[in-house]
Amino acid sequence: MFRHCSDRVRVKLPLSKPLAAHPMFSGIIAATGRIVTVDPLQDGVRLSVDVGGWDIGDVAIGDSIANNGVCLTVIVKEGTHLLFDVSRETLNCTVGLDARGEVNLEKALTLADRLGGHLVSGHVDGVGEVLKFEPVGESHELVIRAPAALAGYIARKGSVTVDGVSLTVNWVRTCDFSINLIPHTVAVTTLRRLKSGTRVNLEIDLIARYVERMLEWQKQ
Repeated sequence: MFRHCSDRVRVKLPLSKPLAAHPMFSGIIAATGRIVTVDPLQDGVRLSVDVGGWDIGDVAIGDSIANNGVCLTVIVKEGTHLLFDVSRETLNCTVGLDARGEVNLEKALTLADRLGGHLVSGHVDGVGEVLKFEPVGESHELVIRAPAALAGYIARKGSVTVDGVSLTVNWVRTCDFSINLIPHTVAVTTLRRLKSGTRVNLEIDLIARYVERMLEWQKQ
């Protein structure tokens, strides 16, 4: 029934109404901050995040900041503290935003920024569980079990975002996948605190979404 999707008519948009841009991230963590207060709201919570020495001089009210991979909007800026409202829906499908603790932080990309990781939307697709986090030589091996619904989108040598960090998959076995973490990544992100049983936010590569949609379209 979707074959005649406006017969693929090209619509000319008025120049006075530009398309709204969605914030994007790279998965390259700029700093770690700490959730210092979690205040309940009618349908969610309000977080106060102390960013420490991270330069937020260019951050304004309404800007998007990824917290552990979750895109949140700055509603208040007070010194080194940024405040964010998190909806109940977001809390239900993510981890790490409902209690005090350390979070990975990244500002939204600008057109002038380098894309050092991969394109990340800040929309968490599911929550995984750490099965293993152990040193291997100078690096660490991280093994995560993804929800079955996401497993098909995770590929060897493909990209995946774990708590906001852009990482490369080494191997995949059914729902489990392995990642090699270099010392720098372990040192500058919250991933250094992982242990067996820890739950983490996962976002699949955007390319996988488009491939699935293209395949679905071809079957129609």
